Amino acid sequence: MNKPVALIAIAFLVLLTLVGYSQTEIVKLRCEYLENPLGIDEINPRFTWQIKSQKPGFFQSAFQLVVGTSEKAVASGNGDVWNSETVNSAVIPAVYDGSRLEPFTRYFWSVRVKDEAGNWSDWSPVAWFETGMINQTNWMGKWITDTYDYDVKPAPYFRKEFNAGKKIESARAYVAVAGFYELSINGKRVGDHQLDPTYTRFDRRNLYVTYDVTEALNQGTNAVGVLLGNGWYNHQSTAVWYFDKAPWRARPKFCLDLRIVYADGSQEVVSTDQNWKTTLSPVIFNSIYTAEHYDARLEQPGWNEPGFNAEGWKNATNTGAPSQNITAQALHPVRHVTEISAVEMIKQGEKTWLFNFGRNMAGVTRIKVSGEEGTVVRLKHVEKLDSAGRADMSNIDVHYVPTDDSDPFQTDILILSGKGEDEFIPRFNYKGFQYVEVTSDKPLELTKESLTAYFMHSDVPPVGSVHSSNNTLNKAWEAANASYLSNLFGYPTDCPQREKNGWTGDAHIAIETGLYNFDGITVYEKWLDDHRDEQQPNGVLPAIIPTDGWGYHWANGPDWTSTIAIIPWNVYLFYGDARILEQNYDNIKRYVDYIDATYPSGITDWGLGDWVPVKSKAPKEFTSTAYYYADAVILSKAAKVLGKQADFQKYQALSNKIKNAVNEKYFTSETGIYGSGLQTELSAALHWGLVPDGAKEKVAANLAKRVEADSKHIDVGLLGTKTILNALSENGYPGLAWEVASQETFPSWGWWIVNGATTFYENWPLDANRDISLNHIMFGEISAWYYKALGGIFPDENNPGFKNIVLKPHFVPGLEHFEASHEGPYGNIVSSWKRKGKTVKYSVSVPDNSSAVVYLNGEKIKENGRPIDENSGIFLQQAENEMFVLHLNPGEYFFDIRE
Repeated sequence: MNKPVALIAIAFLVLLTLVGYSQTEIVKLRCEYLENPLGIDEINPRFTWQIKSQKPGFFQSAFQLVVGTSEKAVASGNGDVWNSETVNSAVIPAVYDGSRLEPFTRYFWSVRVKDEAGNWSDWSPVAWFETGMINQTNWMGKWITDTYDYDVKPAPYFRKEFNAGKKIESARAYVAVAGFYELSINGKRVGDHQLDPTYTRFDRRNLYVTYDVTEALNQGTNAVGVLLGNGWYNHQSTAVWYFDKAPWRARPKFCLDLRIVYADGSQEVVSTDQNWKTTLSPVIFNSIYTAEHYDARLEQPGWNEPGFNAEGWKNATNTGAPSQNITAQALHPVRHVTEISAVEMIKQGEKTWLFNFGRNMAGVTRIKVSGEEGTVVRLKHVEKLDSAGRADMSNIDVHYVPTDDSDPFQTDILILSGKGEDEFIPRFNYKGFQYVEVTSDKPLELTKESLTAYFMHSDVPPVGSVHSSNNTLNKAWEAANASYLSNLFGYPTDCPQREKNGWTGDAHIAIETGLYNFDGITVYEKWLDDHRDEQQPNGVLPAIIPTDGWGYHWANGPDWTSTIAIIPWNVYLFYGDARILEQNYDNIKRYVDYIDATYPSGITDWGLGDWVPVKSKAPKEFTSTAYYYADAVILSKAAKVLGKQADFQKYQALSNKIKNAVNEKYFTSETGIYGSGLQTELSAALHWGLVPDGAKEKVAANLAKRVEADSKHIDVGLLGTKTILNALSENGYPGLAWEVASQETFPSWGWWIVNGATTFYENWPLDANRDISLNHIMFGEISAWYYKALGGIFPDENNPGFKNIVLKPHFVPGLEHFEASHEGPYGNIVSSWKRKGKTVKYSVSVPDNSSAVVYLNGEKIKENGRPIDENSGIFLQQAENEMFVLHLNPGEYFFDIRE
């Protein structure tokens, strides 16, 4: 290179440095795990971020975070509300510790980080959060309704017209509702949330939502419109869980404050009171459980616009608040996430059409149709067809006990206006379906485009992906995700059609599937709020949460309601955030103490057992005690995390008592068999840590023999599906676990897939007589197992939140390629492998500010074609049995492993 060229190159490199090419970038700033959240009540919010650095192996040694009311000042590192100063910490989240936050205030924040050499990054881009009420005494509005008669069927409209006489600087609407609602301003719907607010125990906790409505308002005359739906608050359908008898039940009601800040600094609050006007709407019936009915003839165009003639409307009625606990809804909301077109429409008669959407889902459909005034159109949503190809509801209406035929299950009803094209989409309902049978009482013209489906669920961001050379595995992973999302509506449910209940057992079995695949912390924290609301003073929890009171008498033993311990612990492992442990610690303790007091021997038979088994069912006493043990272990660990040393020792001793009691009653040490040696018995003992030291190898060998005797197929129920694959792969039999997981004959997950399933089922046989929902998440642990056993991605209990990543991949025979990625709090983790002859090509990506320890089996291992030694930059430990233990810094690594 000649001298002028060299000088130009050097100058270019210097320029790149000056413009920030080599600088550390701070990205994904979140407050309370939400991006720029609006209207939060948390007075000590948590802040998280990720680091992307051009410098290899970047570790954060310290951070500084500022919060202030001036965006410009915060951008330069000056916060008038809080300056953390230098915090010598490499972990997130950071927790606000400044002066008390004021309500109705936007705060800006920024963070910078220091590397291990003492170099500070630039300040991050400015993010913000905005407080809501903070204190419920700040509400100005009154709770209003239209009538005290909760048997009235039509949904009520409410409207308020007002004048904003000055230029508007900003405006926020705060809406608290018992039931559901849609809010509109000047004729336009506000926001894209569905089924708000999220279901809670209404007489103990109510949620409100905040909207920025600045752009929706005009200087001058404005109109606010609200349509109320029943939701779970006023359950008018009758089913076996007695929601129509709920102690809180009443006509839907709401409270609204519209806070306007004018350009001159003055403020005005437009609030609900008896001067709002109300009337009945075209939504002539709505049920979260069954469907929605709409009479387009009753539409009142312009009802939510200024200048509307509200003659005949009456004044609203003041009423009491549903509870004394009105708090901000701070979670990823339910949305119409995916629009799905019909793949097929078949005309089955003069007035009958069948639409097939090609996949099972939770959601609603929108119809556009023209016809004669008064024409009645019915939209029957089902999961399957009968032998004649007609809509078949027999698998999902079994728990519905209607009092008459006015409320058909999962069947929307539309009455046409006769004024051109009518469009209808339910506002206050969702269903589980793949097919929709449309019938009318008069001739209509429909096309395949007349009906559109919307997949609805809590819009949690995806954080995981799986792909492999096995197509059935890929489809099973997709089906598990579809079932998980179909059962996430601000709380985890069992199925989206016949129940919609927050079954605790289903949820804790699927917790790792949820957390590996989706950023679900906001939903789980909310659901644990529901747990605390539902827990009795003695510690007992119901089997479904929230509940109207049903579930305290059946199915609520530790095998189900261990959610109170298992979910907080797993959220802590995945996020490294101890707040959920702090919030629920006393509740876990009361729960465990109750079992200890009730069953002092350490053995409990309180529970439901290994639900929906293939053919063999482990003793309920054994499985319930295994979960009791897991709860005691989690409680002792949580005590240690929270610095409660006395409790740590107490519950460690309790867990040892339970373990000894189980082994004394069920374990035969000479043979290494638990109980009768069923798959669930052996795998649960291994997975939950009940096996005595020195006996694991014998028990695992017995489990392998049992599985082989069962033709390498599962013979478990719900509880066993959590443990069977994990126990095999983590105790020396990953190849056998893969053989079980990849089966395509009955009974197996693959059996469903090869028979056309797009979601997971509730039962293993396709022709089962009961428990036959076609969209259940309860058997969904296999999705998490893909990450754990094949990708080998585990959180480190001692450095949670994937601050340190544990990687234990298994390169199982019969699978040529596998890749799993998971975006943890510090960034994206990738574990990917591919066979090439007798060598496995294994690649790993470790995010900045985290580390990894990798366990690899093989005769020889190289990284980027070079032997791993003291010059490779990788710390190597070599254990017995050809096990290599590698310690990795942030970066990308490519290994060749000779098997």
